[in-house]
Amino acid sequence: MPSYSAPVEDTLFVLNEVLNINQYNNLPGFADATPDMIEAILTEGAKLCEEVTAPLNKSGDSEGCILNEDGTVSVPKGFKEAYDAYCEGGWNGLAMPEEFGGQNLPAALGSAIGEYMNSANVAFAMYPGLTQGAVAALLAHGSQEQKEIYAPKMIAGQWTGTMNLTEPHCGTDLGLLRTKAVPNEDGSYAISGQKIFISAGEHEMSENIIHLVIARIEGAPEGTKGISLFVVPKYIVNEDGSIGERNALSCGALEEKMGIHGNSTCVMNYDGAKGWLVGTENKGLSAMFTMMNEARLGVGIQGLAISEVAYQNAVEYAKDRRQGRALSGAQEPDKSADALIVHPDIRRILMTIKSINEAGRAFALWTSLNGDLSHRGLDDETREAADDMMGLLTPVLKGVLTDKGFDNAVMAQQVFGGHGYIQEWGMEQFVRDSRIAMIYEGANGIQALDLVGRKLPRNGGRAIQAFFKEVGSFISSHKDDDKMADYTKPLSQGLSKLQEATMWLMSNAMAKPENAGAASTDYMHLTGLVVLGYMWAKMAKVANDKLEAGTDNPKFYENKLLTAKFFMERIMPECNAHMDRISTGCETMMAMETDAF
Repeated sequence: MPSYSAPVEDTLFVLNEVLNINQYNNLPGFADATPDMIEAILTEGAKLCEEVTAPLNKSGDSEGCILNEDGTVSVPKGFKEAYDAYCEGGWNGLAMPEEFGGQNLPAALGSAIGEYMNSANVAFAMYPGLTQGAVAALLAHGSQEQKEIYAPKMIAGQWTGTMNLTEPHCGTDLGLLRTKAVPNEDGSYAISGQKIFISAGEHEMSENIIHLVIARIEGAPEGTKGISLFVVPKYIVNEDGSIGERNALSCGALEEKMGIHGNSTCVMNYDGAKGWLVGTENKGLSAMFTMMNEARLGVGIQGLAISEVAYQNAVEYAKDRRQGRALSGAQEPDKSADALIVHPDIRRILMTIKSINEAGRAFALWTSLNGDLSHRGLDDETREAADDMMGLLTPVLKGVLTDKGFDNAVMAQQVFGGHGYIQEWGMEQFVRDSRIAMIYEGANGIQALDLVGRKLPRNGGRAIQAFFKEVGSFISSHKDDDKMADYTKPLSQGLSKLQEATMWLMSNAMAKPENAGAASTDYMHLTGLVVLGYMWAKMAKVANDKLEAGTDNPKFYENKLLTAKFFMERIMPECNAHMDRISTGCETMMAMETDAF
């Protein structure tokens, strides 16, 4: 049975010492996020995950969800009780507005709890996670009446939410959707069509399920310009806020999936179901992107989360399992063999995962903090700069952390040898559960295209230039610090490669767009490496300062420096390979005739 221990100490290090979250205590919601309060919240969240949801992860995977004859879906044993405990603790409303029953704390704190939830039980975490995204879309684009009807009960957890985009013939290209909306006399719409891959589409853990559905109003333009967004509840809500009659929608089937078996992934059929327009006609895609951006950040955190729990179990196994002798001679001659962890290749695996996880955590919390500042900053300049940075880095975070999350789960499984392939140890579940994160909420190839095609050129490249300036300023300010040389020199080299790649795209993508497509995934990962390297350089600076000033916990900071140095020596050189591949362009890639494949 795999185990999990939430990395509270490391989260506190990032929030308090690296990001210095206390400097924002003049902003709405931040004043209550004192260091003591943050530690208390993280500690309680860790307890919920370690003691309540993590023990259900393996059993939930084995049991899965069941579609009953009456159209209801039964979730795995213990999920309903765990969900009730989650709601009673107020976790759904941690970063939600007080106006609708939330606690209005920083979203960065919510992201930290999100990591713990997904490490403990990713299938369970998806139920409340999707609800938070649906609430965000309603708060940003819904009418005041819609906010008052739905937000309080969704924030309290009484009702859950979903996102309905994909159709059998239509995934990324949403312009092909066929679900239609016909106006009713009472101002509502009759929604008809089929949606697939709908996570948490049907279950009985909450009183009501609020579906956000994209559809095309009769007579609307073809393509993405004619898409509208509708709120379609499982049960119609009466004027007094109580539950009314069942809406004309149903779960037609449960998807048979590779992983996340504890989450009810549904085929949803809408047969003239009553829905209400959210926002403006034919502007539904922009409204849905509010939810998708929330979800993409959350999915990036899923990649980090599964990488973390897989790492923890690989470390425990490597310390316990005895195989062979150390290359330098027996480390424990009185034992039959040395522990796996003495072997350099095992340490290569563990250090690789550890270095990516700790930088990935800083990356996720930094991005979440920028999201906070984009909404809560006190002036236009601060909000604009934070929004630029979050917009630029969200596809990078989603794509890189989920790619790395899957790779790391596979590497952690490798530490177990044959036992990693056996269900009993739980590692094969981490591999299966992590795979979907690379696909949903926009496959990672789409994230890369979004970065290169939309985010880079936006506002004349303002966001990427701001990123270059921030990282460059950090390097410049520490160029004479010998203790930082092991971190700033590799970071400087990586930044130079990213700037070179950006210039290459500017020179070659406009004339031939396929050059951008051919380069996009490598460019996304090159950007990700520089971001992770920047996070490590910032963490190394804090660690050096703490050790120089004197600390009660020197080992913690010494290990930060060792991990940072490993990342710079072993991981950052991959920047060169990405640049080399980018510069080859698309010619060879596109030259082969289709029939030759």
